[in-house]
Amino acid sequence: MTTEVKVPVLGESVAEATIGQWLKQPGEAVAADEPIASLETDKVAIDVMAPHAGVLAQQLAKEGDTVTVGALIATIEEGSGTAAAKPAAAPAPAAAAPAATPSPAPAPAPAADDASGAASVLSPAVRRAVLEYGIDPATIKGTGKDGRITRDDVVAAAQAKASSPAPAASAAPPAPAAARNEERVKMTRLRQTIAKRLKSAQDDAALLTTFNDVDMSAVIAARDRYKDVFQKKHGIKLGFMSFFAKASVLALKDIPAVNAQIDGDEIVYHDYVDISIAVSAPNGLVVPVVKDCDKLSFAGIESAIADFGKKAKEGTLTMADMAGGTFTISNGGVFGGLMSTPIINPPQSAVLGLHRIEDRAVVRDGQIVIRPMMYIALSYDHRIIDGREAVTALKTIKEAIEDPTRLLIDL
Repeated sequence: MTTEVKVPVLGESVAEATIGQWLKQPGEAVAADEPIASLETDKVAIDVMAPHAGVLAQQLAKEGDTVTVGALIATIEEGSGTAAAKPAAAPAPAAAAPAATPSPAPAPAPAADDASGAASVLSPAVRRAVLEYGIDPATIKGTGKDGRITRDDVVAAAQAKASSPAPAASAAPPAPAAARNEERVKMTRLRQTIAKRLKSAQDDAALLTTFNDVDMSAVIAARDRYKDVFQKKHGIKLGFMSFFAKASVLALKDIPAVNAQIDGDEIVYHDYVDISIAVSAPNGLVVPVVKDCDKLSFAGIESAIADFGKKAKEGTLTMADMAGGTFTISNGGVFGGLMSTPIINPPQSAVLGLHRIEDRAVVRDGQIVIRPMMYIALSYDHRIIDGREAVTALKTIKEAIEDPTRLLIDL
């Protein structure tokens, strides 16, 4: 009996996807509800599950192909592990042929097989990272779903390699310069969407950015004082993002235009605050949405952000996670960024950019003192938000962070 595997429903208004990676090859045994392929949509990656146990008989689309909802992409035949073993036995005659060659011939075979096997399970982003950092994928332990290697795993391995002491043999004469190679890799659907949306924001919106700096002393003191009790009570770490989310809620309530959007010749105002949190995923930047942020506690916000971070790393974010959003917060400080001009996430009208915290000399009460300071930036669409409103909103965020009591008494 043959079972057809079709592209599942991908989400509201999403009609097509790209075959990102085949997780099972023809002839391999599959279990019911086991992922056999990964699809890339405009926003997230979705696994295609096997409807029944058996043996993958055919792949009817190649990696990189665009497929529509309901399209037939594979077939599964009845069988067990023994059926899956048949294709594995096919290479046996080819293996027997080199047996008649001189004995040194089999030596390179395992290495070639290993390289081929490693490459076949790496996503395009991971393959690029492996080439960029010169890391052997066979030496990397994957932390992704089903033990897959992620780009973060490659970066971590590269950092570990860079920090390890150089071997004594490094004094040997330098090897000849390696050949200069290039690789062309098709952009993923997610990366194409990011490119189109960001370019569209620049073309359509009247973008402007206003800056300020924040003294993080009060927030750092509060976090240090309560972080252990907070984690013990709520089971989640207390971070800085929840403070900025709460401070943003105050600003958006005071300046409704910053929480609004343009739709044709109308302005749509929202009486709720759904904050998109920019998260770096292996395949690109994603912005899952913390819904009703104005009604959530600090613990609720931190739990939602931690859950999104885990999903982004595992590639399990859903369409529902990405839907909506009235305002965005992007934290470039985690990568060491000192200052930036973030781009709005259409159809939103503003985005808050956070940056690294560093000790700087500032003047307080006529005295030069050292304080942990952070530059913050608010990029906004000048078509809907006036400069006064943008500066006021950013000042409100600054004041709430420097005096967190304001978050409790709604000032």
